[in-house]
Amino acid sequence: MTEHILLIALTFLLAGLVKGVIGLGLPTVAMGLLGAAMPPAQAAALLLVPSFVTNIWQLFAGPRFLPLLRRLWGMMLGIGVGTWACSGLIAGGAAGLATAGLGAALLAYAAIGLARPGLRVAPGIQGWAGPLVGLATGAVTGATGVLVIPAVPYLAALGLERDELVQALGLSFTTSTLALGLGLAWHGALAGPQGASLLGVSLLALAPALLGMALGGALRARVRPEVFRRGFFIGLAVLGAEILWRGL
Repeated sequence: MTEHILLIALTFLLAGLVKGVIGLGLPTVAMGLLGAAMPPAQAAALLLVPSFVTNIWQLFAGPRFLPLLRRLWGMMLGIGVGTWACSGLIAGGAAGLATAGLGAALLAYAAIGLARPGLRVAPGIQGWAGPLVGLATGAVTGATGVLVIPAVPYLAALGLERDELVQALGLSFTTSTLALGLGLAWHGALAGPQGASLLGVSLLALAPALLGMALGGALRARVRPEVFRRGFFIGLAVLGAEILWRGL
């Protein structure tokens, strides 16, 4: 792990910068870059602390936590169940399958981000659609460590105000991170000296992640967010294709 310290620091600095500019992307960038250099289970363990701290900060920075929780609790329950049920895939011995799944998830997220389909979810179906989306998101999270598919497109399709959407994303990512950490621990991926080392490095990775977020916040006023967002998704697509190719 020590040979990867510089890579980890630079990865979380970049991931934090992306999150600072466009409001999301830290776990996705971290999983993509780290997953190109180490098994997905190790990459997922390293993102636990920075992802949890930055997303819980995003969650409680908004004004509508309880109303959003009442509206989205079924989806959050689905995320928890799906992640725990499928976390054995990323924590197990099928490293090639997990790597290919990570690449495919990154490609799917990039395609949706570039297409921006402008979907809308009718209020009448949200009662059953939310838990199903949560289960699907949990399955992808448990298998690949990617927290965003299909949660981000679904939440964007609910017609939330901007601040509500940011807070809802924080709620979803916080739930996914907690469930992923519990799943990895349940399957022994955080046990023993290696697990303690991974969590220790994850804690240290919080500093460059927060620094990156601060830099991203300052950069946001100087760049066009749409241009940055497009470049982010194009880069994510290239990275996902490379990881998918390597995992097959």
